[in-house]
Amino acid sequence: MPLSETKGYQLIFDWLSAKGRHPFSFQQEAWQHIAIGESGLVNAPTGCGKTFSVFLAALINFINTHPVDFRQRKNNGLQLLWISPLRALAKDIGRAMEEVIAETGLQWQIGIRNGDTDTAERARQKKQMPEVLIITPESLHLLLAQKGYAEQFRHLSIIAVDEWHELLGSKRGVQVELAITRIIHSQYYITGNTPAVWGISATIGNLEEAMEVLLSPLVVLNKRIAETGKSSSIKSGTIVKARLEKKIEVESIFPDEIEKFPWAGHLGIKLAHKVLPIIEQSRTTLIFINTRGMSETWYQTLLNICPDLAGSIALHHSSIDMELRNWIEENLHTGNLKAVVCTASLDLGVDFRPVETVIQVGSPKGVSRFLQRAGRSGHSPDAISKIFFLPTHSLELVEAAALKTAIADGLIEAREPRLLCYDVLLQYLNTIAISDGFRAEETFAEITATYCYRELQPDDWHQILHFITEGGQAMSQYDDFKKVEVDDGLFLIRRRKVAMRHRMHIGTIVSDAMLKVKFLSGGYVGVIEEYFISRLDPGDVFTLAGRNLEFIMIKDMTVLVKASKAKKSQVPSWNGGRMPLSANLGRQLRETLHTVSRQKDSTDINLPVHPEIAILRPLFDLQRSLSHVPAQNELLIEHIETDDGFHLFVYPFEGRLVHEAMAAILAWRISRITPITFSFAMNDYGFELLSDQPIPV
Repeated sequence: MPLSETKGYQLIFDWLSAKGRHPFSFQQEAWQHIAIGESGLVNAPTGCGKTFSVFLAALINFINTHPVDFRQRKNNGLQLLWISPLRALAKDIGRAMEEVIAETGLQWQIGIRNGDTDTAERARQKKQMPEVLIITPESLHLLLAQKGYAEQFRHLSIIAVDEWHELLGSKRGVQVELAITRIIHSQYYITGNTPAVWGISATIGNLEEAMEVLLSPLVVLNKRIAETGKSSSIKSGTIVKARLEKKIEVESIFPDEIEKFPWAGHLGIKLAHKVLPIIEQSRTTLIFINTRGMSETWYQTLLNICPDLAGSIALHHSSIDMELRNWIEENLHTGNLKAVVCTASLDLGVDFRPVETVIQVGSPKGVSRFLQRAGRSGHSPDAISKIFFLPTHSLELVEAAALKTAIADGLIEAREPRLLCYDVLLQYLNTIAISDGFRAEETFAEITATYCYRELQPDDWHQILHFITEGGQAMSQYDDFKKVEVDDGLFLIRRRKVAMRHRMHIGTIVSDAMLKVKFLSGGYVGVIEEYFISRLDPGDVFTLAGRNLEFIMIKDMTVLVKASKAKKSQVPSWNGGRMPLSANLGRQLRETLHTVSRQKDSTDINLPVHPEIAILRPLFDLQRSLSHVPAQNELLIEHIETDDGFHLFVYPFEGRLVHEAMAAILAWRISRITPITFSFAMNDYGFELLSDQPIPV
């Protein structure tokens, strides 16, 4: 029977029709593939219904499996495991799913499991799994650290990995690979079946490879089953691509006098007054800032220049207390907030329909990130996504022109998958050793089914096992590194203290120690990195969550504060502000400068059409008169002497991480020629070597 004639399809189709909607062709295509047990990857622009392409398929399958009593069936076990990279995203998706469940009359439960989930809810889930569990990669590994976890996945039919483009190429993505292969293999050996695996992705340049990485455990298991002569129910993977063009309008915010606007550095605060009319004209505006410290400054600045915004503007980043973040997200949904200053904490997939406008302050560092943020506005297929680009300095206007060209040409960054991440593997082995333990041969076969560890050699595997059991060659004298015991071939962690410590540290995001910030009178504000607080003296005032706080003391790993009315305060600097320029954006930036370099001066009729380049004409003319505008195949080097010493400026336009390495290498090579000492600095455009003696260029 065709899927369109089944009861499940008809019920979902009628539900959509009653709301004035109609399924897109890519959604129906995904439903068809999922109905026959295939796995794959859904690729569609932001705001076009990627979530429903997989979630509604799970409902259709369930209804078709139980056509008579699907509305009466309760406690069906975990049917759909939804892996999400962001906590804010989980809550939004859960809300959308609950609406469908309620309006179609099913008895399914939607559960959320992440760092914010309380212990009572976790206990309920352990006793009776909901039909849908929305979970972060870290919490999924915590689930694998429970005894008898395999039974929780017995009825699982679909694993969905949301925002796969964001996870791919990161160690969190490797965590997902390991968890998927564990679930697939355990379910196969228990039931003889495997769940389908579906990735959900928006903007990514290497779709085929992204699907290959995600489905590798299924593909390898299928091959191994075939080698034994058994028949396999595992279906091949497919890419479902939406043929929808999401319209994006990019508009730059220009300074009144470009000559007085800074050439580098700064936070864009000089243009803050130009943001107010945009906020006023839109129902709700998201203002994206790259760093938490910078977002605190922007929030305070907007309140200072427009006190009327008090109560209708909020600040959202990952260091703010969970309750306040939840309040902000709820009020974004209801449209009670006029504007939210935010970081990447609201980057992905969150559907705040009142949001009409997005403002990007400073370089987004990549084309896909810019598109992702643009998609937060006009969050429906037929709506236009409007994004304003506010430069923090003049040269970022060249980036704005480069972004427009890159978007028009479809230059989306690829995410290169990680290979042989031994640190993640060591942590994972400890995780499964806490639960039911593992056997070396079986687990080696399991792990080498993933894309990340497919080249793992037996010798390396034995070294890893030796490390977790004996501490390896380096740590064999320390008992703390002898975590795993071997009992009749079964690798186990029996010591409760070791197990508890491991559960507390599951994760791949490395940061400084975080301390909770709490009012002396009670109530949490958020968290702050220990290295920042260590520099403060009692009585010092700092800003967090948009409030001025006076530091009192640290007690029991908690920073005690009280509200302060001081007008001046220190803005925390977090160690997350080193995002480099992407290769695609860097290349497009060089091409844009190449176009400018071919012009003789501002009277040249062959000027590019981008208004950002046109407004920068006086600066380019000044650069030509003083130095040179580099073409694509040229490396600009400038050499000057000041009171500080001798400066060598080099402009490769390759991003700060590349420039950091280049500066170190160049300094070392020059020091081999002549005895000389350097200090160096870098940004996304180039680097500087500074010495107290002439540099032999």
